[in-house]
Amino acid sequence: MRKLISTIYIATIIFWILLTIYTGHTSHEAGLYLQILLFIIPFLGALVGFRNARLWGGFKSAVGKAVTFLSLGTLTWSIGMLLWNYYIFLAQVEVPYPSLADAAFILSWPLWTLGVFFLSKTTGVKFALRKVQGKVMLLIIPLIAVVASYYLLIVIARGGTFELDFTDKLKVFFDLFYPIGSAVIITIALTFYGLSSTLLGGKYKKPIVILILGFVANFFSDFTFSYTTTNETYFNGHFVDFMFVTAMFLIATSLSLLVPHLESPHNSKE
Repeated sequence: MRKLISTIYIATIIFWILLTIYTGHTSHEAGLYLQILLFIIPFLGALVGFRNARLWGGFKSAVGKAVTFLSLGTLTWSIGMLLWNYYIFLAQVEVPYPSLADAAFILSWPLWTLGVFFLSKTTGVKFALRKVQGKVMLLIIPLIAVVASYYLLIVIARGGTFELDFTDKLKVFFDLFYPIGSAVIITIALTFYGLSSTLLGGKYKKPIVILILGFVANFFSDFTFSYTTTNETYFNGHFVDFMFVTAMFLIATSLSLLVPHLESPHNSKE
Protein backbone atom coordinates (compact mmCIF):
# COMPACT_ATOMS: atom_id res chain seq x y z
CA MET A 1 0.00 0.00 0.00
CA ARG A 2 2.86 2.37 0.81
CA LYS A 3 4.29 1.87 -2.69
CA LEU A 4 0.88 2.61 -4.21
CA ILE A 5 0.56 5.83 -2.19
CA SER A 6 4.07 6.88 -3.24
CA THR A 7 3.33 6.10 -6.89
CA ILE A 8 0.14 8.19 -6.82
CA TYR A 9 2.01 11.05 -5.15
CA ILE A 10 4.74 10.99 -7.81
CA ALA A 11 2.08 10.91 -10.53
CA THR A 12 0.39 13.89 -8.85
CA ILE A 13 3.65 15.86 -8.85
CA ILE A 14 4.18 15.17 -12.55
CA PHE A 15 0.57 16.06 -13.35
CA TRP A 16 0.72 19.33 -11.41
CA ILE A 17 4.06 20.37 -12.98
CA LEU A 18 2.78 19.67 -16.52
CA LEU A 19 -0.48 21.46 -15.72
CA THR A 20 1.38 24.49 -14.40
CA ILE A 21 3.69 24.64 -17.42
CA TYR A 22 0.74 24.33 -19.81
CA THR A 23 -1.52 26.87 -18.08
CA GLY A 24 1.08 29.22 -16.63
CA HIS A 25 -0.42 28.58 -13.20
CA THR A 26 -3.85 29.89 -14.11
CA SER A 27 -7.34 28.45 -13.80
CA HIS A 28 -7.97 25.55 -16.17
CA GLU A 29 -10.54 22.76 -16.35
CA ALA A 30 -7.77 20.15 -16.04
CA GLY A 31 -7.04 21.45 -12.54
CA LEU A 32 -10.32 19.94 -11.38
CA TYR A 33 -8.91 16.43 -11.79
CA LEU A 34 -6.15 17.16 -9.29
CA GLN A 35 -8.87 17.17 -6.63
CA ILE A 36 -9.55 13.48 -7.28
CA LEU A 37 -5.97 12.63 -6.37
CA LEU A 38 -6.34 14.80 -3.26
CA PHE A 39 -9.10 12.41 -2.17
CA ILE A 40 -7.36 9.16 -3.07
CA ILE A 41 -4.07 9.67 -1.15
CA PRO A 42 -5.53 10.34 2.34
CA PHE A 43 -8.23 7.70 1.76
CA LEU A 44 -5.61 5.02 1.09
CA GLY A 45 -3.58 6.33 4.04
CA ALA A 46 -6.60 5.90 6.31
CA LEU A 47 -7.19 2.35 5.07
CA VAL A 48 -3.62 1.25 5.73
CA GLY A 49 -3.76 3.04 9.08
CA PHE A 50 -6.85 1.08 10.16
CA ARG A 51 -5.10 -2.13 9.12
CA ASN A 52 -2.05 -1.26 11.21
CA ALA A 53 -4.24 -0.25 14.16
CA ARG A 54 -5.72 -3.74 14.17
CA LEU A 55 -2.20 -5.19 14.19
CA TRP A 56 -1.53 -3.13 17.34
CA GLY A 57 -4.62 -4.61 18.98
CA GLY A 58 -6.98 -1.75 18.22
CA PHE A 59 -8.33 -0.05 21.34
CA LYS A 60 -6.63 -2.64 23.54
CA SER A 61 -3.34 -0.71 23.30
CA ALA A 62 -2.35 2.95 23.45
CA VAL A 63 -0.60 2.73 20.07
CA GLY A 64 -3.64 1.01 18.58
CA LYS A 65 -5.83 3.87 19.81
CA ALA A 66 -3.33 6.43 18.49
CA VAL A 67 -3.18 4.93 15.01
CA THR A 68 -6.97 4.51 14.95
CA PHE A 69 -7.65 8.17 15.73
CA LEU A 70 -4.93 9.36 13.36
CA SER A 71 -6.53 7.21 10.65
CA LEU A 72 -10.01 8.54 11.48
CA GLY A 73 -8.72 12.09 11.15
CA THR A 74 -7.21 11.27 7.78
CA LEU A 75 -10.42 9.54 6.69
CA THR A 76 -12.60 12.56 7.56
CA TRP A 77 -10.19 14.77 5.58
CA SER A 78 -10.60 12.48 2.57
CA ILE A 79 -14.40 12.61 3.01
CA GLY A 80 -14.10 16.39 2.88
CA MET A 81 -12.32 16.03 -0.46
CA LEU A 82 -14.99 13.61 -1.66
CA LEU A 83 -17.63 16.26 -0.93
CA TRP A 84 -15.42 18.91 -2.60
CA ASN A 85 -15.32 16.74 -5.72
CA TYR A 86 -19.11 16.40 -5.59
CA TYR A 87 -19.48 20.18 -5.60
CA ILE A 88 -17.07 20.84 -8.46
CA PHE A 89 -18.07 17.94 -10.73
CA LEU A 90 -21.78 17.45 -10.03
CA ALA A 91 -23.05 20.64 -8.42
CA GLN A 92 -20.86 22.73 -10.78
CA VAL A 93 -19.54 24.93 -7.96
CA GLU A 94 -15.98 25.86 -8.97
CA VAL A 95 -14.71 26.80 -5.48
CA PRO A 96 -17.09 25.34 -2.86
CA TYR A 97 -15.82 27.33 0.10
CA PRO A 98 -17.29 27.43 2.62
CA SER A 99 -19.42 24.32 2.14
CA LEU A 100 -20.40 21.02 3.72
CA ALA A 101 -16.93 19.75 2.77
CA ASP A 102 -15.43 22.04 5.41
CA ALA A 103 -17.55 20.37 8.10
CA ALA A 104 -15.73 17.12 7.29
CA PHE A 105 -12.31 18.79 7.11
CA ILE A 106 -12.55 20.32 10.59
CA LEU A 107 -13.42 16.96 12.16
CA SER A 108 -9.88 15.83 11.37
CA TRP A 109 -8.35 18.21 13.95
CA PRO A 110 -9.88 16.74 17.15
CA LEU A 111 -9.33 13.21 15.82
CA TRP A 112 -5.67 13.87 14.98
CA THR A 113 -5.24 15.54 18.37
CA LEU A 114 -6.57 12.43 20.12
CA GLY A 115 -4.20 10.33 18.04
CA VAL A 116 -1.19 12.38 19.14
CA PHE A 117 -2.42 12.30 22.75
CA PHE A 118 -2.55 8.49 22.84
CA LEU A 119 0.78 8.31 21.01
CA SER A 120 2.32 10.48 23.72
CA LYS A 121 1.20 7.96 26.34
CA THR A 122 3.50 5.37 24.77
CA THR A 123 6.60 7.53 25.26
CA GLY A 124 8.40 9.21 28.12
CA VAL A 125 6.35 12.43 28.06
CA LYS A 126 5.00 12.16 31.61
CA PHE A 127 8.49 11.48 32.92
CA ALA A 128 9.98 14.38 30.93
CA LEU A 129 7.47 16.77 32.51
CA ARG A 130 8.97 16.01 35.91
CA LYS A 131 12.24 17.62 34.81
CA VAL A 132 12.90 21.36 34.61
CA GLN A 133 13.86 21.25 30.93
CA GLY A 134 10.64 19.42 30.17
CA LYS A 135 8.54 22.11 31.85
CA VAL A 136 10.48 24.85 30.05
CA MET A 137 9.90 23.11 26.72
CA LEU A 138 6.19 22.80 27.50
CA LEU A 139 6.10 26.60 27.80
CA ILE A 140 8.42 27.56 24.94
CA ILE A 141 7.01 25.40 22.12
CA PRO A 142 3.38 26.65 22.43
CA LEU A 143 4.67 30.24 22.73
CA ILE A 144 6.64 29.92 19.48
CA ALA A 145 3.60 28.41 17.76
CA VAL A 146 1.34 31.26 18.93
CA VAL A 147 3.79 33.92 17.74
CA ALA A 148 4.24 32.20 14.37
CA SER A 149 0.46 31.85 13.93
CA TYR A 150 -0.13 35.51 14.78
CA TYR A 151 2.55 36.58 12.29
CA LEU A 152 1.06 34.52 9.48
CA LEU A 153 -2.62 35.18 10.24
CA ILE A 154 -2.47 38.88 11.10
CA VAL A 155 0.79 40.43 9.88
CA ILE A 156 1.02 38.64 6.53
CA ALA A 157 -2.53 37.61 5.69
CA ARG A 158 -4.28 40.75 6.90
CA GLY A 159 -1.64 43.45 6.72
CA GLY A 160 -1.23 43.83 10.47
CA THR A 161 -4.90 44.54 11.17
CA PHE A 162 -7.69 42.36 12.50
CA GLU A 163 -10.47 43.93 10.47
CA LEU A 164 -12.72 41.17 9.15
CA ASP A 165 -15.67 41.28 6.81
CA PHE A 166 -18.42 39.67 8.87
CA THR A 167 -20.93 39.78 6.02
CA ASP A 168 -19.89 36.20 5.41
CA LYS A 169 -19.53 34.89 8.97
CA LEU A 170 -19.08 31.28 7.91
CA LYS A 171 -16.11 32.12 5.69
CA VAL A 172 -14.54 34.22 8.46
CA PHE A 173 -14.91 31.26 10.82
CA PHE A 174 -13.15 28.85 8.47
CA ASP A 175 -10.53 31.43 7.44
CA LEU A 176 -9.44 31.60 11.08
CA PHE A 177 -10.26 28.07 12.23
CA TYR A 178 -8.22 26.25 9.59
CA PRO A 179 -4.80 27.78 10.35
CA ILE A 180 -5.54 28.07 14.10
CA GLY A 181 -6.68 24.45 14.24
CA SER A 182 -3.55 23.40 12.37
CA ALA A 183 -1.42 25.49 14.75
CA VAL A 184 -2.96 23.69 17.73
CA ILE A 185 -2.18 20.23 16.36
CA ILE A 186 1.35 21.34 15.43
CA THR A 187 1.88 22.69 18.95
CA ILE A 188 0.68 19.45 20.51
CA ALA A 189 2.72 17.31 18.11
CA LEU A 190 5.94 19.32 18.54
CA THR A 191 5.52 19.40 22.31
CA PHE A 192 4.98 15.66 22.32
CA TYR A 193 8.06 15.11 20.15
CA GLY A 194 10.22 17.49 22.18
CA LEU A 195 9.28 15.88 25.47
CA SER A 196 9.53 12.27 24.30
CA SER A 197 12.79 10.74 25.42
CA THR A 198 12.37 7.26 23.97
CA LEU A 199 9.95 7.53 21.02
CA LEU A 200 8.82 3.92 21.33
CA GLY A 201 12.35 2.74 21.92
CA GLY A 202 13.61 4.61 18.87
CA LYS A 203 12.03 2.15 16.42
CA TYR A 204 9.32 4.54 15.31
CA LYS A 205 11.16 7.83 15.23
CA LYS A 206 10.95 7.99 11.42
CA PRO A 207 7.14 7.68 11.08
CA ILE A 208 6.61 10.12 13.97
CA VAL A 209 8.90 12.72 12.40
CA ILE A 210 7.12 12.23 9.05
CA LEU A 211 3.76 12.64 10.81
CA ILE A 212 4.83 15.93 12.40
CA LEU A 213 6.17 17.16 9.04
CA GLY A 214 2.76 16.30 7.59
CA PHE A 215 1.02 18.42 10.24
CA VAL A 216 3.43 21.30 9.58
CA ALA A 217 2.80 21.06 5.83
CA ASN A 218 -0.94 20.99 6.48
CA PHE A 219 -0.68 24.15 8.60
CA PHE A 220 1.00 26.11 5.81
CA SER A 221 -1.46 24.64 3.32
CA ASP A 222 -4.45 25.79 5.40
CA PHE A 223 -2.95 29.25 5.82
CA THR A 224 -2.24 29.57 2.09
CA PHE A 225 -5.72 28.31 1.19
CA SER A 226 -7.41 30.82 3.53
CA TYR A 227 -5.16 33.58 2.19
CA THR A 228 -5.80 32.83 -1.50
CA THR A 229 -9.56 32.39 -1.08
CA THR A 230 -9.72 35.69 0.81
CA ASN A 231 -7.82 37.43 -2.01
CA GLU A 232 -9.90 35.50 -4.57
CA THR A 233 -6.77 34.13 -6.23
CA TYR A 234 -7.43 30.44 -5.52
CA PHE A 235 -8.39 28.05 -8.31
CA ASN A 236 -8.46 24.27 -8.64
CA GLY A 237 -4.90 23.30 -9.52
CA HIS A 238 -3.34 26.15 -7.53
CA PHE A 239 0.02 25.60 -5.83
CA VAL A 240 -1.80 25.21 -2.51
CA ASP A 241 -3.35 22.00 -3.86
CA PHE A 242 0.15 20.65 -4.38
CA MET A 243 0.89 21.65 -0.76
CA PHE A 244 -2.17 19.74 0.47
CA VAL A 245 -1.20 16.67 -1.57
CA THR A 246 2.25 16.74 0.04
CA ALA A 247 0.79 17.09 3.53
CA MET A 248 -1.59 14.16 3.02
CA PHE A 249 1.17 12.07 1.46
CA LEU A 250 3.36 12.58 4.54
CA ILE A 251 0.54 11.70 6.94
CA ALA A 252 -0.45 8.66 4.87
CA THR A 253 3.19 7.51 4.71
CA SER A 254 3.53 7.85 8.47
CA LEU A 255 0.43 5.70 9.01
CA SER A 256 1.80 3.05 6.65
CA LEU A 257 5.04 2.89 8.66
CA LEU A 258 3.40 2.56 12.07
CA VAL A 259 3.47 -1.23 11.97
CA PRO A 260 4.27 -3.43 15.01
CA HIS A 261 7.84 -4.78 15.03
CA LEU A 262 8.94 -2.54 12.20
CA GLU A 263 12.30 -4.24 12.15
CA SER A 264 10.69 -7.52 11.19
CA PRO A 265 10.60 -8.16 7.40
CA HIS A 266 7.39 -10.15 7.83
CA ASN A 267 5.48 -7.38 9.61
CA SER A 268 6.80 -4.55 7.45
CA LYS A 269 5.93 -6.31 4.21
CA GLU A 270 3.40 -4.36 2.14
